[in-house]
Amino acid sequence: MAKIIVAENPLNEMSIARELLPPSLDATYARAGSPEFEAALAEAVALVGFGDGTMDDAFYKRAPKLKLIQLLSAGYDRIDIEAARRAGVPVSNNGGANSTAVAEHAIMLMLAVSRSLIWQHGNVAGGRWRGNNASEVKLYEMYGKTLGVVGLGTIGRKTAKLARAFGMRVQYYDVNRLSEEHAEGIGVRFALLEELLRTSDIVSLHVPLLAATKHMISAPQLQMMKKSAYLINTCRGPVVDEPALIEALNNGTIAGAGLDVFDQEPPPPNNPLFAMQNVVLTAHFAGPTWDTQYSRFRNGFDNCQRVIRGEKPLWVIPELADLIA
Repeated sequence: MAKIIVAENPLNEMSIARELLPPSLDATYARAGSPEFEAALAEAVALVGFGDGTMDDAFYKRAPKLKLIQLLSAGYDRIDIEAARRAGVPVSNNGGANSTAVAEHAIMLMLAVSRSLIWQHGNVAGGRWRGNNASEVKLYEMYGKTLGVVGLGTIGRKTAKLARAFGMRVQYYDVNRLSEEHAEGIGVRFALLEELLRTSDIVSLHVPLLAATKHMISAPQLQMMKKSAYLINTCRGPVVDEPALIEALNNGTIAGAGLDVFDQEPPPPNNPLFAMQNVVLTAHFAGPTWDTQYSRFRNGFDNCQRVIRGEKPLWVIPELADLIA
C-alpha cells in the first residue's frame, strides 16, 4: 500500500479526505512540520496539501521516495520551484477543482460593488433605510456592460461564461491567445491589455503570481481605466500594486474594487482599504467552498494513484512540465 501525506490545514476538511481516500493509499494526516509529518516523510511517495515555503532542498532530502507534490490550491507562488526541480519532483495544482467557486465569487464581487451592497446593508441595519441622501447614490446593472478578463485559464473562462449569462460583453487578455474560432465559440474577443483596461467597465484578474505578473496592475494601468470602472481581484494580492490601488480608490481614478486577496494576508488592522466605502473585501475565501473540498481531494488522490501506477501526473505546473516530458 502506497504511503502519502495529507497536510492538515484549517482550510482542509479532513473528514472529507478520509471519506474519499482510496483503499490503495495509506495516508498520514499531519500538520506540516509536526513530528508525525516529519516521520512520514521518509516513506511518502506523494504529499497532498498547500504550498509551503519550507519545502527547500533539505525538505526533499528528508523525503527520498517523493514522486509528487499535489497542491489543493490553483496557485503555486509559495512553492520553491527550483528546489522541486533539483529533486526531480513534479508539482501539480488542483486541476481546476476550485474554478467554479472562484468564478462565482468573482461574479459576486462584481454584483456587490456595482450595487454598493455593503453600503446598503449598513444603512438598513443601522436604521437609515436608503441612507441619508439617496439621490446621490448610483447603482449599476451588469447587463450590457463590458467585462475585461485578464488571464483566460480555467477560472477566467468560467467567469467569462457566467458574465455572458448576465448579458455582459466579454473581452480578454492572455499571453496564450485562443484561436479566433475558439474565442468566438465561447463568446469572448481578444484585446491588448491597455485596450482592455481603457474599454472595460469591470476588470477581473485571473493570472498566477509570477515575476511577470507581480504589480501588473499599478498606477499607470489604473490611470488607463474608466473612472466608472471596477477592479476585481480573486487571484493573488501582489498582482495589484496595493498602495497604487488605494490611491486610485481615494482620488476617484476608478469607481471601486472587489478584493479577495491582499499584499499581506491577513492584512494589517490599519489597512486603508478597511475604511473605504467603495470596496468589498473577503478573506481569500473564493476557493474553499464545501463543494470544492470534495473536488480537490478527489483530483488530488486520483493524481497520486496515477503516479503510483507509473503514469504521468496531470496538471503539472508549466515551470516543471519538462520533468514529465
